[in-house]
Amino acid sequence: MYNIKSTKAEEFIAHHEIVESMEYARNNYRNRELLEALLTKANESKGLTHREAAVLLECDLPDINEKIFALARRIKEQLYGNRIVMFAPLYLSNYCVNGCIYCPYHAKNKQMPRKRLTQEEIAKEVVALQDIGHKRLAIESGEHPATPIEYILESIETIYNIHHRNGAIRRVNVNIAATTVENYRKLKAANIGTYILFQETYHKENYQKLHPTGPKANYAYHTEAIDRAMEGGIDDVGLGVLFGLSNYLYDFIGLLMHAEHLEAVRGVGPHTISVPRICPADDVDLNIFTHAVADSVFEKLVAVIRVSVPYTGMIVSTRESQRSREKALELGVSQLSGGSHTTVGGYQADHQTEDTAQFSVSDHRSLDEVVGWLLDMGYIPSFCTACYNLGRTGARFMSLVKGGKIAGHCTSNALITLKEYLQDYASESVKQKGLKVIEAEKDKRTKE
Repeated sequence: MYNIKSTKAEEFIAHHEIVESMEYARNNYRNRELLEALLTKANESKGLTHREAAVLLECDLPDINEKIFALARRIKEQLYGNRIVMFAPLYLSNYCVNGCIYCPYHAKNKQMPRKRLTQEEIAKEVVALQDIGHKRLAIESGEHPATPIEYILESIETIYNIHHRNGAIRRVNVNIAATTVENYRKLKAANIGTYILFQETYHKENYQKLHPTGPKANYAYHTEAIDRAMEGGIDDVGLGVLFGLSNYLYDFIGLLMHAEHLEAVRGVGPHTISVPRICPADDVDLNIFTHAVADSVFEKLVAVIRVSVPYTGMIVSTRESQRSREKALELGVSQLSGGSHTTVGGYQADHQTEDTAQFSVSDHRSLDEVVGWLLDMGYIPSFCTACYNLGRTGARFMSLVKGGKIAGHCTSNALITLKEYLQDYASESVKQKGLKVIEAEKDKRTKE
């Protein structure tokens, strides 16, 4: 049974519907009349269904693919402008009871040193992040009795209360394990930004093989967590799969079905969609993952997600190389991490080590280098959190994006926060680049 409005995972992510959609895509991937009709529909910036999007993703006609890429660029520019929101992950703990075979934090990994930051250590990490200019964090933690919800809540309070130099963390997004409605209400009361939970894969059989032990082994509980988060009052939620764990087309369709379900039941789709790929990590044998996603496929995934779910913010992390991130930015990504460490306690210069890393970082550049790179490409690196502060979240935020108005609200704030970064944190060369971009944007807006 396929029931988009059901809150049961296997009904709103129905295996047979995904398989039928895959078959439909493979039967129509060179159907020019259908492909052109889908492009015409997508051009209205109102999105596509999961089945329609699958056809575009499978298309191998060069001229149609160029039109898809061009449309992705246009939609991103229309809805988000040239702003790129900056953030950094902050790893609190790598203790974990789960047995996820693609993650080095899995419980059976005896090689990895385990660490949980104290509140004093979290404060030092926050100061280090503030010192380079970050204003928005995404906190990460393994699932373990050592890191109960009380620890997460205390950590969020610590982060918000640290004021150092010219810095303060203005928004804390949370990426922790699936939990209860009661705990999501506590996170909401702690004033979090977006709650992010990666599905990893929507293929239930593969999911269970990949998660043999621990609470995360419960497919339904994990998949239904976003519904519980929204029931608990969290306005903004983030979806994502780890491409390469299962067939990419299967997971792509499941991801879009999940977004459609949230819109149908909650009235609001995902605030963000992340697009990580499986990559090297300690105690993880990449040879067992036979669904690795090539760069060309990754780029197509980004573009088709952008045209299919135009209202969502798209995130790419430092898992990806500079070249890959550059292409992803062009085709739809609107949020980017910079100067990131995926280790517990990795931002303090005298504590930097890779032995607690969750995955290998491909882009090792500092935040200042990333900001300079974005400026060179004509983007506005944004440290703005005004939407959260003014209550532009959930349905209110989505209505502005879908109405094409969010860029107008956000560009000025992006420029203000960029100038703040330039004055307080940037190297001299990046400062000069940024001031030129700000002047150019002011001139552009004057002429408009």
